[in-house]
Amino acid sequence: MTPATLLSGEHAEDVLSRLSDWIATAQKCALVFVTATEGGAVRAPGALLAVGEQTSIGYISGGCIDADVELQARQACAKGESRALRYGAGSPFVDLPLPCGGAIEVFIACNPDITSIMSARDRLISRQEAELIVRTDGTIVLGSDIERPAHGDHVFTYCPKLRLRIAGRGADALALARVSDAAGYATHLQLVDDEDLENASAAGLPSLERLSTPAAISANTDDAWTAFVLLFHDQDWEVPLLQQAVRGPAFYVGAVGSRRTHANRCDALKTAGCSAEEIAAIHGPIGLVPSLRDASMLAISTLAEIVGSFPARSSSRRPRTALLMLAAGASSRFETGDKLLADLDGLSVLERAASNVPGTPDLIKVAIISSETPRRREILERQGWRTIENSSSHLGQSTSLKLGIEALQNLSEIDQVIVLLGDMPFVPATHIEALRQCADLPSTSCVMSESDGVISPPALFKREHFGKLIALEGDRGAKAIYQAIEHGNVTVPLPDKHAADIDVLADLERAKEVVDA
Repeated sequence: MTPATLLSGEHAEDVLSRLSDWIATAQKCALVFVTATEGGAVRAPGALLAVGEQTSIGYISGGCIDADVELQARQACAKGESRALRYGAGSPFVDLPLPCGGAIEVFIACNPDITSIMSARDRLISRQEAELIVRTDGTIVLGSDIERPAHGDHVFTYCPKLRLRIAGRGADALALARVSDAAGYATHLQLVDDEDLENASAAGLPSLERLSTPAAISANTDDAWTAFVLLFHDQDWEVPLLQQAVRGPAFYVGAVGSRRTHANRCDALKTAGCSAEEIAAIHGPIGLVPSLRDASMLAISTLAEIVGSFPARSSSRRPRTALLMLAAGASSRFETGDKLLADLDGLSVLERAASNVPGTPDLIKVAIISSETPRRREILERQGWRTIENSSSHLGQSTSLKLGIEALQNLSEIDQVIVLLGDMPFVPATHIEALRQCADLPSTSCVMSESDGVISPPALFKREHFGKLIALEGDRGAKAIYQAIEHGNVTVPLPDKHAADIDVLADLERAKEVVDA
């Protein structure tokens, strides 16, 4: 089976792989980027077209536009001059209009350096993001701590291919694997029955695994661009497989079956020790269209739902965001024990706060804890947070903020930080994403949350304010910086129930009412 992307080259990995081969054979070639669009456009900024001496791979618009871009690219390579072109509205190519009335801008980088191209390709193959910086002179470099964009550069971030891990048996599992493979997605198929394995091999599916016993499931290889799909009706298998998947980094976990089947499955997972949040993360029944009986239709319906959940749909670079959770407080006002470890309907306060964040892979998560709090460290690191100990936490919250910002300031790829508090267990991931979306506007400098007229964390600050945050002293928080900024400071509404924090036992009791509601 020939994956569709090898024909159309819609994924950066395929385009860069073919381009690397051409460069290695000393061909004159170009890499074309979509740099901007207006109105309707076939592809988003960051889309790629590689043009060799005889052929091309990828596409930026289709039809006559791509044919002209290929011609322009070969002429540019012959002269050794990179070019910026515009098609559609406002273009000098009046004979090449866009039917939608919009416009598309492209940049042709001639004869790119093979080192950067191969490095980007290798990162994508190894399931890592790759950032390409396109200089104004046509030079292409891989984004890194050393290579940073300058004014006028184009910067695009590419994520690995969508990957499906499918566990099951019979026609449903084979149909989904075929559709996924035909779309050019990375597909790994886990099967129980020998006949299914033989059929999958005969169909040319490249990555197959035999499931031997439920007690001997192989280690989880999922990543943030992986969707796990269970196509079993067998609790001996589905419970351990789903338990493994929901505790891993997959962006999507789904299971086939009716609503009654899924309810029974959820009960079994609860008995096996899965939390309510883990169980709620499972899509069931799967697919956009309910009650499908044909394997091929179920496969298309399921894949459509997965694509709708995929965390990276554009190559345009968003500001790189770090989450900084302050969890070093001494719980001095809490009447008994550690407030961050207090039970809140089966989960600790800190566990809820640490898990209610977007699952997108581009977020860096750093948490500040006090010395000698191993349980806090354990909770945070299990949720994927990097922890830093603050031996001076008794001197005030500003010491934790300073320690965290200093650590992030050393990461040159970070453009902004969102400050969270470990004692706010109900801030939803959607609110954190709303802060990011607000900060996507160039005019925005910092964003804070507002509940019932009160400004509070979570708060987002662009890198330009890191120095001011580090200079804070005592119990002064980020709010002081926000209030001192004259332009570009905005707020995002946060419902009262989501803004609740835990300081005393009475706060915890009120929080339990929120959970029950």
